[in-house]
Amino acid sequence: MADIEPDDAEVIEHARRDPAAFSTLFDRHAPELHRYVTRRLGDSLADDVVAETFLAAFRRLGRYDTAHRDARPWLYGIAANLIGKHRRAEVRAYRALARSGVDPVAESYAERVESRVSARAAHRDLAGALAVLSPEDREVLLLIAWADLSYEGVARALGIPVGTVRSRLHRARRKTRAALGGVDPSAVTVEEKGNARG
Repeated sequence: MADIEPDDAEVIEHARRDPAAFSTLFDRHAPELHRYVTRRLGDSLADDVVAETFLAAFRRLGRYDTAHRDARPWLYGIAANLIGKHRRAEVRAYRALARSGVDPVAESYAERVESRVSARAAHRDLAGALAVLSPEDREVLLLIAWADLSYEGVARALGIPVGTVRSRLHRARRKTRAALGGVDPSAVTVEEKGNARG
């Protein structure tokens, strides 16, 4: 019979007794979190923000509610607070992407030449739309689209009610859809994710 891997809450419970066990949580979530932060702030800040996220999480192990079996919303919430300290850098990155059309994270994965031409235009338009969203609306949209969190996960990550998540997401989608000429922003990010995984 195969060993069943412990869920995040079990890892955290174990790490409270044996701090070395925390490395399992890092190994499990750091690569995905790093991609997310890189998309938000660029390579130059991603390593620091991810390291700070896990350091803060380690310091807060005793306060984690183990009724929540998945620690991703908690980690993304910590990262969101740290990203908030770099809002100007994030908006600058979106404006640069809007001008150039080159997304360094997506480009590193996208090898198909024919998809690059249309993807660059979509990236440019999407980046311009993201740059003008309020930080709160952008945070909700990107946690759902890029971090793949549920509405409940986003609510947990940001410490806001699910209804607030829904209203911010609706507003963000409406504004980005208008900026993209009527194209649903979710469709752009889903295609983007498929290219990144391919």
